[in-house]
Formats: sequence, C-alpha cells, structure tokens
Amino acid sequence: MEDIIRQSAENKAIVNSLYQAFAKGDVPGVLDTMDPQIVWNEAEGNDYAKGNPYVGPEAVLNGVFGPILQDHEYFNLQNIELHEMLHDKVLATLRYDAKTKKGNAYNAQVAHLWTVKNGKITGFQQYVDTRKLHDAMNA
Repeated sequence: MEDIIRQSAENKAIVNSLYQAFAKGDVPGVLDTMDPQIVWNEAEGNDYAKGNPYVGPEAVLNGVFGPILQDHEYFNLQNIELHEMLHDKVLATLRYDAKTKKGNAYNAQVAHLWTVKNGKITGFQQYVDTRKLHDAMNA
C-alpha cells in the first residue's frame, strides 16, 4: 500500500511540474514531461479536437499548443488543484482564463485527466465547456 501511495504522490509531482513549466512559458519543459508516445485528447467539440488523438509531444505542440498561442492574446491556467488517484491517474481541476485575438475573453471550468507511467505522462483527456470555448473562438 505504501508503494501505491508513493507512486500516486510521484505522479502528482510530475503533472505539477508540467503545469509549472506551462506557467513559465517553458515549452521544452512541458514537452519533456511527456512520453514519446503520449496520447493526447482534447474534449470532443473543442476546436482543437480535430486532430484527436494527438500522438507524441510534437503532435501536441503543433496541433494544440501552437494553435492556442496563435489564436489567443493570452491563455492562463488558474486555480489548479491536483487530485491523486489510483491506477497511474492524476485529476486536475482548474480554470482557463483567456482572451482570443478577436477580443473575446472567457473563463471556463476545466478538468484534465492525466495518465503517468514510468515517470512520464502517457495520456491526457480534457473535459471543458466546449460551447463557451467555441463561442469565444468563433464570435
């Protein structure tokens, strides 16, 4: 049981390091937390989900992070709470505070479900109010 608790805490620390790197704009640091075969899924209905699943850090960079930076004046993650789970999972609850280059600001409630194995992030699933994001991106 102690091994499971230790592993859950280590997984939480790995996901936390990704969020810290993201907050600093350290894209190489974010990508370094990912397994070479990470499977990344944006929420269905999200404009960035068209490439789901993104496999590998380069696919995530080019299909998600790059377009977000291109489309937004700013895109911040707020109120991040990490929840340790069993079976290599970490749940993050947070908010996106962002403004598109079209001038539309939004603040959306979000959940990220992460899978971590052998010290690397191997999976990501986003859950978000896609209508709120769509309206901001397309208004």
